Amino acid sequence: MYGSKGGPATGGARAAAVVLGAALLVAGCSGSGSGGGAEKDEPGGTGITQQPEETSPFWVNPDGTAAHQVADFERDGKKAEAEKIREIAEQPVAEWIGAEQPEREARGFTEAADRAGRTAVLVLYNIPHRDCGQYSQGGAADGNAYRAWVDAVARGIGDRPATVILEPDAVLHLVDGCTPDQYHEERYDLLKGAVAKLTALQNTKVYLDAGNAGWGNPDQIFEPLKRAGIDRADGFSVNVSNFYTTEDSIAYGKKLSAKVGQKHFVVDTSRNGNGPYTEGDPGERWCNPPGRALGETPTVKTADPLVDAYLWIKRPGESDGECKGGPKAGQWWADYALKLAEASHP
Repeated sequence: MYGSKGGPATGGARAAAVVLGAALLVAGCSGSGSGGGAEKDEPGGTGITQQPEETSPFWVNPDGTAAHQVADFERDGKKAEAEKIREIAEQPVAEWIGAEQPEREARGFTEAADRAGRTAVLVLYNIPHRDCGQYSQGGAADGNAYRAWVDAVARGIGDRPATVILEPDAVLHLVDGCTPDQYHEERYDLLKGAVAKLTALQNTKVYLDAGNAGWGNPDQIFEPLKRAGIDRADGFSVNVSNFYTTEDSIAYGKKLSAKVGQKHFVVDTSRNGNGPYTEGDPGERWCNPPGRALGETPTVKTADPLVDAYLWIKRPGESDGECKGGPKAGQWWADYALKLAEASHP
């Protein structure tokens, strides 16, 4: 189809998120709060800093997988490799909330971000019948389980700042025929309910996912987005886990925005530095494609007033799935991470 999201919530691939969430609750983070300069924030001793707040108000996890890879490379004397992975580790990337302890994880990440004077970026990716049986298949067991899961995430966020990317591909797969018809009405209801629950939080922004520049025409998705609650959301996200250029993603987003009340949007720039892969099997060009590069670093200083931010929603270095020699979806792949960083343009 259009790409397995490969988020850490998939298939148990990110059990570490539960551990991290718990650790953050206990250890918290240091950091001076809302100052504009880069700040040390190193409960895990990784030496990773926050980005200047005026450029990127989003939280850099100093104890993330990339940060630990930096430490591993440094310990092994691989200084060049460590510096390349640092290009990923020192940027704010989204945290994909797991299925097992959503309240604990959401609280841990948002509390840590709040202590650092930053905003956590969270991805909710647990809709029932997720990813149409592809690499990131799974999700909540049924509608009631999903509602309980969203409620738990909301309790975990509380009144702390958060930017939530809601259910990558969930609306898209209603449009492209991937999700069976019998699940459509329930999915619309679940998405609309999640938007309402999360936007009711005091300091949470919600962006409902709206596909990417390569899948089809905005005319095909704007009515489904309305049925899924876009009117109440802060906006929508584009290019999640995909590779379309920022220019093409903005063009797609602006056309779609015009059809949904001029809603703002965010663009996933995590791996779009070289644009999409155009060789090999068209059905798997999205899955761990070679020759890709990191894109624009996360920032609120964008090329268009309708674009609220460039974000790294897909976590660079984590696999799309078991293709081209990759591990399971969502698992860290150091070699691929290195190649993304080495191919990136300063």
